[in-house]
Amino acid sequence: MRTRPMTRTTLLALAGLLLAGASHAQLLPGVLPRLPQATAPLSNTLDDVGGDVRRLSGARALEIRALLRAHRRELDTDAHGAPIVRGEIIAIDPGVAALQALRQAGFTVGTERVLDPLALRVVALTAPQGRDTRAALALAQHTDPAGNYDFDHLFWRSASAATAAAAAPAATGRGGPAAPLRVGLVDSGVDDGHPALAGTDVQHWGCDGQRVPDAHGTAVASLLAGRAVAGAAAGSTLFAADVYCGQATGGTALAVAQALAWLSRERVGVVNISLVGPPNRLLERAIAAMQARGHLLVAAVGNDGPAAPPLYPAAYAGVVGVGAVNARERVLPEAGRGPQVDFVAPGAGVIAAAPAGRWRAVRGTSYAAPLVARMAAQHMASPGAAQMAAALSALDHAAVLPRGADALAYGHGVVGLALPLTRAPGN
Repeated sequence: MRTRPMTRTTLLALAGLLLAGASHAQLLPGVLPRLPQATAPLSNTLDDVGGDVRRLSGARALEIRALLRAHRRELDTDAHGAPIVRGEIIAIDPGVAALQALRQAGFTVGTERVLDPLALRVVALTAPQGRDTRAALALAQHTDPAGNYDFDHLFWRSASAATAAAAAPAATGRGGPAAPLRVGLVDSGVDDGHPALAGTDVQHWGCDGQRVPDAHGTAVASLLAGRAVAGAAAGSTLFAADVYCGQATGGTALAVAQALAWLSRERVGVVNISLVGPPNRLLERAIAAMQARGHLLVAAVGNDGPAAPPLYPAAYAGVVGVGAVNARERVLPEAGRGPQVDFVAPGAGVIAAAPAGRWRAVRGTSYAAPLVARMAAQHMASPGAAQMAAALSALDHAAVLPRGADALAYGHGVVGLALPLTRAPGN
């Protein structure tokens, strides 16, 4: 259970403890101020975790239903209606005896993957013939009650509907040139040839070495490490993990966990994740391992409205959850609300990169999160206690909480107001 938010004084005191060399694993869940919220515990049943996907916004629910209809052979749903890979169960750190028992129960045991340096071993199990995916999970848990199993959930991009095309942002803007950044991204593919990323060294991961640029990943990248923010410094490095590879059925928990392992190997301090989905044991374990190694994760809270259940990974303890505001500093009506919101940032009418070298105005928490991650990365090029303390302290001091603002909507306030962004007219 998360605790109530800490005051600025408490946060800075805790930052001092981090600087003094205290354990990440012990302190990180309390580093970020939080409002009360139950987390999804690791357990052997799914009945006690997550919300029902049918409570998401009408648009999102329609999108998920259309995806499931179009990919019946590849996709199934969990008990809450969330999309999962059909017929596949993920075993986390399974023992030799457990794998043998699962084989005897009819599972096909796939290749073991070791997610170094996160100290995670995962094995994909194919359901026994004649068993649907939910029944297969129940069978795995019955076969190995002490084991840790889950579905391979899909995570979707957290963006509102695209808005109109726009002119390219000005080459200069408010404020002086920023220092080069070193920051990570887990998303769809990035077009590193876009003018928005000129001067940025984009290191790619995923898709067996193939480049599969996508509008969402490119737009987020331009706000995270590119020239969508005026005055962006040349020489920045963006570590971009593509977990979709152009596939509608991409963005699985396993792919995200593997991407996080790569970013940890590369020692990237701050990672932006503008993806949302249900709680998942593998993703939770991977994020906890990242945090224990001193990485700061920033995630969009989603655009499914104030009544939607908390979405993950933003709702995990220690992850910086980001909502979105318009130019009048009002929270977008579609933005998620709840104790998972730590900060809000501009997310309406902001100009970002679009396909074919173009630009467009974008909307949603997907595009607010990279602004917060960008600010944090200015203080945290690599993992570590001192860098994390500096990044969190900087975000906390930059936050402005409007008078009478609801903390469930604004978290600790609005950040990114001083960033030299270009906005569409009327925003």
